[in-house]
Amino acid sequence: MITKPSTEYVQQETEYNVSHQPVYSRQNRKRLWSFIVVCLLLIGVVLFSAMTGSLKVGAWQLVHGLWTGTDNQVNVVRDLRLPRIIVAMMAGAALAVAGVLLQAVMKNPLADSGVIGISSGAALVSLIAVTVFPTLYFWMPLFSFFGGALACLMVYGFSWKSGLHPIRLILIGVAVNAIFSGLGQSFNYRGSYAVTSINQVTTSTLAMKKWVDVEIILMYGGLGLILAMLVYSWCNFLALQEKTAKNLGLHVTRARLIISVIAVILAATATAIAGVIVFIGLLIPHIARQLVGSDHKWLIPFSAVAGALLLLLADTLGRTVLAPNEIPASIIMAVIGGPFLIFLITRSDRIYGR
Repeated sequence: MITKPSTEYVQQETEYNVSHQPVYSRQNRKRLWSFIVVCLLLIGVVLFSAMTGSLKVGAWQLVHGLWTGTDNQVNVVRDLRLPRIIVAMMAGAALAVAGVLLQAVMKNPLADSGVIGISSGAALVSLIAVTVFPTLYFWMPLFSFFGGALACLMVYGFSWKSGLHPIRLILIGVAVNAIFSGLGQSFNYRGSYAVTSINQVTTSTLAMKKWVDVEIILMYGGLGLILAMLVYSWCNFLALQEKTAKNLGLHVTRARLIISVIAVILAATATAIAGVIVFIGLLIPHIARQLVGSDHKWLIPFSAVAGALLLLLADTLGRTVLAPNEIPASIIMAVIGGPFLIFLITRSDRIYGR
């Protein structure tokens, strides 16, 4: 005989379900609202950046001019300012996601393509390649990839000693970054016109970007962002103990290699077009984890949007605060990121539970 559940039992079961559901729903609401707020801020900064500068246009004038193509002022904005905005957003998104991937692979919140030398390695090789073959400008992201991959291999190789120790990894990365940065800066004293014409890779200025730069960064950077989303589950597995990840069916070594390659593609593409910009891959992933959690299904796309917002904001401030003079976005990011790196290093003992 089947008895009907008592009213008290049903009430207890209902109270149990209600008490546990809000935790999950609150987390999802926080993630959703974080996405909405960051997207709205990005739209606002895009509009402000497009309308503000040495040439000012109104919102309606901008929309009408872009639609009709009959406004000369808006045409100037379209040809000079919009490519800069798009490049800044794509470079910021690429660098932020590269930081997320590198931190997942290295299990180190201090990992960043600019800090450990990937960006400087990419800049050096692209400078050498384009100096020797100036007609191959469109392929500069490919040369940057080889340089970034070389730097990444050096960091892994010199850091390996019965495993990858987080602090050793960062110290070796800083040393590799110094080597490639020094070699890259030495090109500034050669007096070659070919070198000075592409000096934007080392000076990290986003001025005078063209639509061809937009095409390049959308092609290579877009591919990297898509690939990053495809491996989000691997990133989640790598957060576990290596033995646990293997038991769940993950080929750990292969996953680390593939994720590292994707991170190098993103960082190299951003470096080739926007120059060496540090700390975005350090700042954004840390902030993103506070807002959307550590699940890379949310962390990667949110970091892409937040990275685009941060670099575009830095570039916009750099060209408007002291107008008509400009402060490169890389300098603003260094001023912001330096104290943040000190903060993370001082907390590293708590991060790793030592």
